[in-house]
Amino acid sequence: MIISVQNQKGGVGKTTLAVHISHALSEKGGSVLLVDADPQGSARDWAAARDGSPPFTVVGLDRPTIHRDLPEISKNYDHVVIDGPPRVSELARSAIAAADVVLIPVQPSPYDVWSAQEVIDLIKEASVFKENLKSVFAINRKIVNTAIGRDVVDALSGFEVPVLSAQICQRVPFAESAATGQTVLETASKGQAAKEIRALTNELLEGSYGR
Repeated sequence: MIISVQNQKGGVGKTTLAVHISHALSEKGGSVLLVDADPQGSARDWAAARDGSPPFTVVGLDRPTIHRDLPEISKNYDHVVIDGPPRVSELARSAIAAADVVLIPVQPSPYDVWSAQEVIDLIKEASVFKENLKSVFAINRKIVNTAIGRDVVDALSGFEVPVLSAQICQRVPFAESAATGQTVLETASKGQAAKEIRALTNELLEGSYGR
């Protein structure tokens, strides 16, 4: 499976989600490739901050030929996660065209809901050439013990794109683990943050959310 994590709005936790999904997939025993398609190179910075090799492979591929280059690069991997660029561009289009599933992280904020239309438009463009392309929203950085997450699910219902049931909350362990190039699956493996990541990854793999 090739999962492309995309949102044209910055600050939605895209890289954090891509890194953690990659680790959750690798926990299941498969080989995982994380493609850093963001020119800012945040996923590569994360890997460089780590003491030792990450539990999955991280490569930089921030050029608009990902959809053509990826089949050769990824042929020995069970799963690929693409950390997409933060704006509408040919690079973003290529990262979407390369995917089986486009995961759109959305913070529970009206600004995130309004900006979702841009990435939805790109996915519709790609669907003309790739009929089986799926897309799904993931609520990210939800404030714990608030109803805002439920409200944003209602707000996203107008896009005809399913929303994953699993939601990721704003939790301190995410920031703490990133500082040392780790994930919450290592630093707090039995904590709530790790449970949320594993639940979201399982839901992605099941593919029961529709198109």
